Amino acid sequence: MAALISVIPIVLLFVLMMGLKVSGWKSALITLVVTILLALYAVPALGIVPEKYGDASIYGITLWSVVEGILKACFPIILIIICAIFSYNILCETKEIETIKAQFIQLTSDKGLLVLLLTWGFGGVLEGMAGFGTAVAIPAAILIGLGFKPMFSAVICLVANTVAVGFGAVGLPATTLTNQVADGTASPEMLCEVATFIILQLSLMFYITPFLILMMTDRKKIVKNISLALFVGTFSIIVQFGCAHFLGPETPAILGSVAAIIAMLIYNKLFIHDENPNDEVHIEKKKFGMAKTLKAWSVYGLIIFFILISSKIVPSVNELLKSTLVTKFDIPVIGNTFSFGWLSNAGLMIFLGAVIGGLIQGLSFGKLMKMLAKTTLSLQKTAVTICCLVALAMLMNNTGMTLAIATGLVAMTGSAYPFFAPLIGSIGTFVTGSATSANILFGKLQAAAAGQLGLVNDATFFGVTGNETNWLASANCAGSEGGKLLSPQSIAIATAACDMEGQDGDIMRKTMPFAIFWILMNGLMVFLGLHVI
Repeated sequence: MAALISVIPIVLLFVLMMGLKVSGWKSALITLVVTILLALYAVPALGIVPEKYGDASIYGITLWSVVEGILKACFPIILIIICAIFSYNILCETKEIETIKAQFIQLTSDKGLLVLLLTWGFGGVLEGMAGFGTAVAIPAAILIGLGFKPMFSAVICLVANTVAVGFGAVGLPATTLTNQVADGTASPEMLCEVATFIILQLSLMFYITPFLILMMTDRKKIVKNISLALFVGTFSIIVQFGCAHFLGPETPAILGSVAAIIAMLIYNKLFIHDENPNDEVHIEKKKFGMAKTLKAWSVYGLIIFFILISSKIVPSVNELLKSTLVTKFDIPVIGNTFSFGWLSNAGLMIFLGAVIGGLIQGLSFGKLMKMLAKTTLSLQKTAVTICCLVALAMLMNNTGMTLAIATGLVAMTGSAYPFFAPLIGSIGTFVTGSATSANILFGKLQAAAAGQLGLVNDATFFGVTGNETNWLASANCAGSEGGKLLSPQSIAIATAACDMEGQDGDIMRKTMPFAIFWILMNGLMVFLGLHVI
């Protein structure tokens, strides 16, 4: 009964957005109100409130859960979205976006390869460095600028932003998962093992996802699409496996995506000749000098530079920024601590890159600030959507509703649980919009389920030896990436980037088949790894 009551908010959100076609912000607001009512009146009757709260009032738990959610939504998620769209608006204002478009076109005359470069390659780099929606917002905006339809741009960027998610924001989701399983004391060896297991569980998707992207773009060139997907996928998986196995979770998405871009350029040079130019893109080809190229790419180049030097790739800078100007707020009743680093977050890095790049491209500081204000105002409904959804996630988590859903699924599936383990990660990401949050919610639960099933020994999975508990826990992170395809927060980012207000439900309907397929494939790989191979 607890699981059935607890799943009401998720079902309601689906019905409102997909069935009744209610806009994203209204759906999120209505669902939050219903969840608050459930938390106040149904949860106490069900007795699922976590024991750690003792005799605390359910009213206090509910109030501060919503406050916690709003804080986490604003810092850094909404901040990053605003700065990402701001960076694109600068390029539009200075007309340098035309140079970037033209240069992408000149990389290849093949439409499918062009989209793959932007979404799987460039988007993967952005996800690996920053996460939090940048890999959807920026490539989608560029695709629209190239002449692709908004719906196509939104959906294909969501489909592409999957494999890299587990290692997004310099490996944060995978690192968080491992620390959850190890009670905060994960060793470097364990981090490498979990990262490697995630790659193995996603191995088929390294080939299938690029193929799907290519087929969505151009269904006529099936042979080319298959060969290109195999070529790019092989480069990606070799580099990502090597990074995960030997270095840990920080670099697979970044270096793997760079390897994919190199593979695409090699394929283009070797196999694509005398293609007809993409009819959807209306840009005159011309040559650009080094100065013009550097000026056009100054915004994105500086964003990448600032994100890299502030990441764990440069430990000394990363530690300094993480320990300077950090705001911490102890949430009453809940007992959690909200923490936000004003100098270490990806939003600031995008802002700095955008502003300095904008100055290089000839805009005044005053003009840039007016553009930032205009961008912020244009994203009001997106901000409402995300605030409601993150508040909803915190409320469901803190009142025990999310745990009740996962526990109910474990009880129903029994020995078949490994097949359904990725589904739990997907549910967590759907509710929270974050693979990191999904791993915080369910990382320990996956490890506990492994213990209940007796999966505590070392074994060999697809040729790699490791612990069975870590294999099952890794399924949470691998599955969470499928949840990204349906997450209302991710879809809200896509609608904002593509100026598609009110079309959240339409996007969700188009990504639903991909999400179901992703979760089924992950479940199959996890099950086969444990019981067959």
